[in-house]
Amino acid sequence: MTKIVGFLVLSAVLMCGSLQGQNQSTAQNRVEFEPVGTVAVKPGKTTPVVFTFHVKPGFHINSNKPSTEELIPTQLRFSPPQDLVIAKVQYPAGQLTSFPFDPSEKLSVYSGDVAIKAVVMAQSHAGTGTYTVHGEFMYQACDNNACYPPKKLPVDFNVSVASASHGSTRPRPNKQSPHIH
Repeated sequence: MTKIVGFLVLSAVLMCGSLQGQNQSTAQNRVEFEPVGTVAVKPGKTTPVVFTFHVKPGFHINSNKPSTEELIPTQLRFSPPQDLVIAKVQYPAGQLTSFPFDPSEKLSVYSGDVAIKAVVMAQSHAGTGTYTVHGEFMYQACDNNACYPPKKLPVDFNVSVASASHGSTRPRPNKQSPHIH
């Protein structure tokens, strides 16, 4: 455990020096979000949705349930419009992996493609139209030698609320949620 804390401190010191010469866009491209197509849902119903993130080769991110409390968990948060709910967010299990800085300790991490499942629900009173959901994917990328500062990756997608089969609802096209700050 003390080796992990020491590694995290060493990583932070090394990162301060190495980030000075790096381009900001390079530092932000360790994880990419695969855009989600428009999600269709009827008022009072739910629709499943999968959010896929690609962790670049040579990097990993902590799982949403890291092995130790010192590590920053991966989180996906949303700020949906009033008529929508994002629920039942399910993270994949992390891969228990050991690293050269402490081969005896296994950390719960994600690498490669990370698929996070959820459901979108339109409130029963939701009007027909297209709504934009804004969110953030918060993660900390690491390689075999260092962990980098935590990042927030914007996650936006559209939800199309179709007419309820039992009657019409008031139209409210292009409702947008406020951005997360």
